[in-house]
Amino acid sequence: MAAMGVTIPFVRDMHFAYGEAETVSPLVRRVVARNPSLFTFHGTNTYLVGRGRVAVIDPGPLLKEHQAALRRALGGETVSHILVTHRHLDHCESAAALAQETGAVLAAAAPGAGAAAAPLPGHHHEEGVDPDFTPGTVLSRGARVSGPDWILETLPTPGHTSDHLCFTLPQDGILFTGDHVMGWSTSVVIPPDGDMRAYVASLRLMQERDDRAYLPGHGPAVTAPHPYVTALLAHRAEREREILRALGAGRHHVAGIVQMVYADVDPRLHAAAGLSVLAHLRALAAEKRVTCKGPPTLEAEFGPGH
Repeated sequence: MAAMGVTIPFVRDMHFAYGEAETVSPLVRRVVARNPSLFTFHGTNTYLVGRGRVAVIDPGPLLKEHQAALRRALGGETVSHILVTHRHLDHCESAAALAQETGAVLAAAAPGAGAAAAPLPGHHHEEGVDPDFTPGTVLSRGARVSGPDWILETLPTPGHTSDHLCFTLPQDGILFTGDHVMGWSTSVVIPPDGDMRAYVASLRLMQERDDRAYLPGHGPAVTAPHPYVTALLAHRAEREREILRALGAGRHHVAGIVQMVYADVDPRLHAAAGLSVLAHLRALAAEKRVTCKGPPTLEAEFGPGH
């Protein structure tokens, strides 16, 4: 869902087969779960890092087919760590079962302040939080896990969710980006756990890095990271301008802003678009650039700042 004046160089061509482990870099294999949707593209990417002694990143949904595919891919290898980018079900639902089966350390960020808040209307299954997810190890910035031939370092990137992490693999020049940056689509930021100001700050952090490629939680690799992140930042800035224009045109509620700003977007995506609009409005309200009568909710009345 690109903003009107911004062209995002989306990457959507992806060659894969469900249930098969594909080598995507010297140290990384990818297995795609069969949970395609408007919000997951072809499905969730589970990554296996290393050989012999491996880390699994985002084991994905609790699907017997996907669990069996991971067992085949791992063969007789030892899983030392299971790393989770964030607590959405399509990324972590099968993590506890895999940890119990393999004896691996299950690691993720501590839940953010918004993680326990009641979800806003418009949530879909893939963006639901697993309330029972509990990592054995809590990861913070710079935390490392390693095997004989690999090292993964933790990079917190809050925004899509308050607990979102990326993981760097310096040997291959790779950043595993979860749902923070994906080549096939922009990321949905869903309040209260998602925060647009934090999301944009995390994009700026990535813009300062020199990663060779991004491996996201859904879709193909992003092989030109810097211009891609630059386009995402421009998109978010333009979306803010569109929302402010809609407010100036008398659209004072999220639904009316969506009708104006997302007029050319598939109506099935309007609920998700409304949540992103609300995330922008909450950020603009925090910066005193818009006004809000009462708490900033989907039903609230917003207005131009003074």
